[in-house]
Amino acid sequence: MRGARMPGPRALSPGAAPYARCMSPHVLILGGTAEARRLAAELSGRSGIRVTTSLAGRVARPGSLAGEVRIGGFGGAAGLGDWLCEHRVDALVDATHPFAETITANAARAARATGIPSVVLRRPGWRPGPGDDWHPVPSLAAAAAALPRFGPRVFLTTGRLGLSVFAHLADRHFVVRSVEPPEPPMPRRTEVLLARGPFTVADETALLRENLIDVLVTKDSGGAATAAKLTAARELALPVVVVRRPPLPQGATAVPDVAGVLERLGLGPA
Repeated sequence: MRGARMPGPRALSPGAAPYARCMSPHVLILGGTAEARRLAAELSGRSGIRVTTSLAGRVARPGSLAGEVRIGGFGGAAGLGDWLCEHRVDALVDATHPFAETITANAARAARATGIPSVVLRRPGWRPGPGDDWHPVPSLAAAAAALPRFGPRVFLTTGRLGLSVFAHLADRHFVVRSVEPPEPPMPRRTEVLLARGPFTVADETALLRENLIDVLVTKDSGGAATAAKLTAARELALPVVVVRRPPLPQGATAVPDVAGVLERLGLGPA
């Protein structure tokens, strides 16, 4: 990485000098989540803070964002590190999707190499409650391997990528919901529903009933926007195959909400 910074007094760790003391600090948010949007709005409302949100560009209509916005990748950890230095970034916030494993790993590597303080913003995962019939698995491939244990009609809500691992299940009927059209290859018997949350329990219950769903497959994305399907599955006594989140990179620190990020940055309430 060209011009990489060495760790300095702004490191986000207990006892470090408060980040807010920097002159005109620049915060880069790796976005794509509702939490990233809220953080950008909060920081942009603070005098003297420059905020840039970076989006991968996979969603056609990402919506408006406070502060500056860049679209596209960085070219791996080295490219991100170069961008951090060239644009004089003072803090990096990884607020990507909990399953954006590659960019999270690249962000951690870039932050270590440049000495730029970083924090991961991750909303808490879902937890099963009384009456839930959850079947946790470590990956999409493991979810596909588990499906023969259940009925043939599957409601698949794992996003538009990775459907190829289900393509060999010719005896299953898939109802796939995603924000953007899913990428092939897909299972031969697939119906696609394009929709963006939040969803209501009533709507999710009606969808499961009308499509005669036998099993729900979801990633543990967390948050309220898409949690209604879990309640609907519980009320209909349907099994749910839940893909667990990938672990954070070694040494990465996660906070559950915008308030946690502000605390890590040394910023109090507005």
